[in-house]
Amino acid sequence: MEKSEILKLIGKRIKELRLQKGISQADLVGRMEGNIDPTNISRIEAGRTNPTVITLYRIAEALDIKLIELLNIESSEN
Repeated sequence: MEKSEILKLIGKRIKELRLQKGISQADLVGRMEGNIDPTNISRIEAGRTNPTVITLYRIAEALDIKLIELLNIESSEN
């Protein structure tokens, strides 16, 4: 699998989980520890940027899920 495909699947997974929880992108940023540019969430969800492991961890924490659940991209492929 190519890097761009992986980034798109991770972004799709983040968006899917965020929407399941009824959280807007702005709310997600507000829940995250530390400073993150709100437009960065949009870029991550679109697969246009490569988030760091720390950023992914912070997103998982903000969604109140485990990091491994966030990275379970196989459930987003269908």
